[in-house]
Amino acid sequence: MYAIVEVGGKQYSVKKDDIIEVEKLKAEPGEELVLDKVLLAAKDEKIEVGQPYLKDAKVKAEVLNQLKGAKTVAYKYIRRKAKDRKVGHRKKLTSIRIKDIAL
Repeated sequence: MYAIVEVGGKQYSVKKDDIIEVEKLKAEPGEELVLDKVLLAAKDEKIEVGQPYLKDAKVKAEVLNQLKGAKTVAYKYIRRKAKDRKVGHRKKLTSIRIKDIAL
């Protein structure tokens, strides 16, 4: 059984006990989340597709921790002008574990 859910404007394919990193959510570690934006759910041979979301379908998840992602570097260089600029940032993420998929 798997589902495709939308979290933070991005879509993730999840199964039970999967651990995924999503955009930062306002939740404390150990807190329960209910993801109700389920786009698709599949169980055995049966596949249900929402338009755009499935009604009555929910994915329960647990927040593991808040963390920072890998550093992203942007480097700009203008030749013959002795001009360069290097900036970077680390995206804030939330790590969650999928506990249950309910149709």
